[in-house]
Amino acid sequence: MKRREFLKVMGMGAAAAAMPRLTARCALSKKKPNFVFILIDDLGWSDLGCYGNPFHETPNIDLLARQGMRFTDAYAACPVCSPTRASILAGQYPARVGITDFIPGHWRPYEKLTVPINRQQHLPLESVTLAEALKPAGYVSGAFGKWHLGGGMFYPDRQGFDAMLVTSGRHFGFRATPKIEIEKEAYLAEVLTEHAEKFMEANKDRPFFLYLSHFAVHIPLEARPELVEKYRNKPKPTTGVGNPIYAAMIEHVDQSVGRILKKIGELNLADRTVVVFFSDNGGLRQRFDGKGVVVTTNSPLRDEKGSLYEGGIREPLIVRWPGVVKPGSACDVPVSSVDFYPTFLEIADAAGDPGHVLDGESLVPLLKQTGKLRRDTLFWHYPHYHHSTPAGAIRQGDWKLIEFYEDNRLELYNLRTDIGERNNVAARISRKARELEQKLAAWRRSVNAEMPTPNPDFDPARRFEWGRHPGRK
Repeated sequence: MKRREFLKVMGMGAAAAAMPRLTARCALSKKKPNFVFILIDDLGWSDLGCYGNPFHETPNIDLLARQGMRFTDAYAACPVCSPTRASILAGQYPARVGITDFIPGHWRPYEKLTVPINRQQHLPLESVTLAEALKPAGYVSGAFGKWHLGGGMFYPDRQGFDAMLVTSGRHFGFRATPKIEIEKEAYLAEVLTEHAEKFMEANKDRPFFLYLSHFAVHIPLEARPELVEKYRNKPKPTTGVGNPIYAAMIEHVDQSVGRILKKIGELNLADRTVVVFFSDNGGLRQRFDGKGVVVTTNSPLRDEKGSLYEGGIREPLIVRWPGVVKPGSACDVPVSSVDFYPTFLEIADAAGDPGHVLDGESLVPLLKQTGKLRRDTLFWHYPHYHHSTPAGAIRQGDWKLIEFYEDNRLELYNLRTDIGERNNVAARISRKARELEQKLAAWRRSVNAEMPTPNPDFDPARRFEWGRHPGRK
């Protein structure tokens, strides 16, 4: 359902659907809060100062945490980028959307299992995105940066966004759509920040949704030489990695956050702007094929991007909502990327599309510290080979179960006492393991999750070879 049909559902009729966008927004925009969603690529849970990193310098993000609420148990709905981005913009679990791997995905032709291919290599146009859901409430939306949810016919301008700059390639010498003049020494994070600033300036008198999606800190490792040199000369921590280029990339992101917060203040919008800072999956320790340098560690969490252990899915999340969120507060309730959509709708007093299923729950009671969430369970489905093998997971309270699809192996952890997932108690506490296994299976059926199948070409001697994905053009 797109704009015209959605407005009809909202009872605004054909005349309103044809109304010029500016007029419609002005009639609906009185003192609505703005939303600034800052999404970082591959940033790990322990990469920031406010999450305990001793080497990376993130003063602006740390300030944001002091001004808002820091979540300790926030999760991406998938351990790789495209599915999590779909979960944010559609408010649905990746398995329901039909995008369970990054687009187009990895492929190991001789592995034990043949993994499913994304049902579509783009966010479906039928999905009512968050930008589209906010539009009848008078919002203008802008998307700047990494999209990775389909090209051309599936870009942000086809998904409810009024302004966009989609970028790809590297951090220097990147590509952009629509085409813009790019200086030779331009750094992507800085260019995206500039476009975000201009978007807020142009729309300061109407409610806006800014989706600033950085490509940093994704490899290739690239940062301005003077910033890299700063970290080369800085004493290495006794724990962690301390990669100077990666640290510089994180500081570039922090500088961007500082500029965004400054611009919000200069425009006198701070009191009615909700700022969200999040990452799309766990930190990448090293390339999936084992090549390249070690970038970071997610310690004390286990493993990394592409895995359903905590290091692959637990994310930094900070929310600043002046006058509502208590400054310097923290929340240990498990939340997911599917929750942003209903949260924004409630804050904006927007009805949303009744025909669009939402898997998340509004975080407003947590942000206001006035209540709890109704649900107590989160789910993951990642039936692909990456830094791990195909698996699904469920978290209920402190308990987390991972089911590995190759051999149906179960691993059960109590995250309150074992955040590093070192002590598998599935055999000892078998009743709890079976209970969660059954709930995970029921959830998979409810979202029509596609499962891997035995591979007739399985070759133990070649199983770790990477091949060309069938969906890659």
